[in-house]
Amino acid sequence: MTEQLVLRALQAILIIALIGMVILYTVSMRRNKINPLRKFVPGFLIGFITDFGDTLGIGSFATTTALFKGTKWLDDDRKLPGTMNAAHAIPVFVEALFFLSAVKIEVTTLVPMTLAAITGAAFGTRITANWPVRKMQRGLSIGLGLAAIAMLIKLLANPGHADSMAVHGLHGWLLVLGLVVNFTLGVLMTIGLGNYTPELIFFSLVGVNPLVAFPVMMMDAAMIMMTSAIGFVRTGRIEWRGFTGIIVGGVLGVIVAATVVTGINITVLSYFIVALAAYTAFNLYRDSRKPEPADIINTDN
Repeated sequence: MTEQLVLRALQAILIIALIGMVILYTVSMRRNKINPLRKFVPGFLIGFITDFGDTLGIGSFATTTALFKGTKWLDDDRKLPGTMNAAHAIPVFVEALFFLSAVKIEVTTLVPMTLAAITGAAFGTRITANWPVRKMQRGLSIGLGLAAIAMLIKLLANPGHADSMAVHGLHGWLLVLGLVVNFTLGVLMTIGLGNYTPELIFFSLVGVNPLVAFPVMMMDAAMIMMTSAIGFVRTGRIEWRGFTGIIVGGVLGVIVAATVVTGINITVLSYFIVALAAYTAFNLYRDSRKPEPADIINTDN
């Protein structure tokens, strides 16, 4: 009963925050005399594709950046982080609402893990101020690569993978470890390193149903992205053309993808996570060979 009340309270907070974001965007567009239907269709397609992938755990920022660059969407690249954070915030709220109701998770895992990530993100900019981003990317790529190998070995040794199906939370030292992991991921998010794949791998390796990772990582992203989006709207660092289309398409993409995730076989999902970890590790290693970025962009995944 208590768990249900906590989950209902979290859902209520998400709904209130979502409504607040809609009001903020509406007021800002009216103030700037923006036509909400301008470039709606191409924005819709971008939102659907990117947030469909985001719901599967792939993330949305890399794909959005590629589509923005390919279509020459922005007239000023300095608007890139703000546009992505603000446009994807509402679809991520929908993701969090869906997975809170569709996936069984213990609130004693959900709430502390979410708070740990938010705390890490809050202090992250101070902690990572002088960190070498490229070295961090290379280190995370190696870590994810090793984790993917470990998870693959675990899957091959235990093909049924049924033992994790009934486990929906972390306890004891595993919960403490989870808090450390999520705090660290919150910190790393401030230098552009995502939390989705590491969390999926973490929950899978410790013997928890990997679906449990989805409400945790969506709650993390929703809270952090909301804070970022508000700041970007206030400073005007957003491309409003096609903005409404990205949100509407993103929400629809979330709904379609969420039904796929929750209905997937747990073993198939586990192999997908291994492939996702390998893909993410490769991209991180490739990016780590580029020059150090002049500005650190806060991203979600």
